[in-house]
Amino acid sequence: MNKTLIAMAAGMGSRFGGLKQAAKFGDSQKVILDFAVEDALKAGFDKAVFVIRRDIEKIFRDDVSKKYEKHLDVRYVFQDEAAKLPEGRKKPWGTGHAVLSCAGCVNGPFLAVNADDYYGRGVYAQSATFMDADAPRLCALAGYRLSNTLSENGGVSRGICEADKNLNLLSIAEFTGLKESSDKKVASAEGRVFSGDEFTSLNFWSFPKDLMGLLGTYFDEFMSVNSKSEKAEFYLPAAVDRAIKTKAAAAKVLPTDERWQGVTYREDMPIVEAFLKQNGRI
Repeated sequence: MNKTLIAMAAGMGSRFGGLKQAAKFGDSQKVILDFAVEDALKAGFDKAVFVIRRDIEKIFRDDVSKKYEKHLDVRYVFQDEAAKLPEGRKKPWGTGHAVLSCAGCVNGPFLAVNADDYYGRGVYAQSATFMDADAPRLCALAGYRLSNTLSENGGVSRGICEADKNLNLLSIAEFTGLKESSDKKVASAEGRVFSGDEFTSLNFWSFPKDLMGLLGTYFDEFMSVNSKSEKAEFYLPAAVDRAIKTKAAAAKVLPTDERWQGVTYREDMPIVEAFLKQNGRI
């Protein structure tokens, strides 16, 4: 079965202060996305779709993606051109739209990931196994433990998941400014306190091809209200949450003990590099 990796790399990187998708680590000079492609290839994926902006195309191809064009079917989608931006808006329409913009490149199940997050080797194999079951209305989310997804250099935004005893995903709620406190609890900017053991979404989603049609419907509704907005975003977790609650789709949590690493802040670079060296990735 054909399996496609969609890597969302059109973000602006405002907190990082530059094009974090091209930030290099170690003597190998690998970028975070290199690990996603390597791990997806090993798990049996045969196509990669990179969602980028037109203004970063050259540096992205030169520093990140060109080396893979001989090893798998590589496609490029320009999110800033896939839907009109209103005057005054600079950022694309969000993660849900990033995935939807790839509809013409997908002919089977697909995995959607952030280009600036390190997810760990094991979750790609989990995703491939899930896709082989070929359930047309069933999605899957890699369920990270919240305590494994925090940054030492500032608060992060995370989707906190609720699941039943059979690991059916019931809901996702977005929380911001999540930081570990002195008692090892995790507090959010909204005032909620978490144990750190909660399942957490890092936008590592396995989807059937049929989900594209649902995303298209939801995005049309979103644009009917927000087409002139400078800030509104069509978020992928919110779209899945809506599909679950209306029973248009269902989703499973695939638990993982992998530790997230990412470059939310430039100060994260030496921490991520040390982690990658310790785990034999660079």
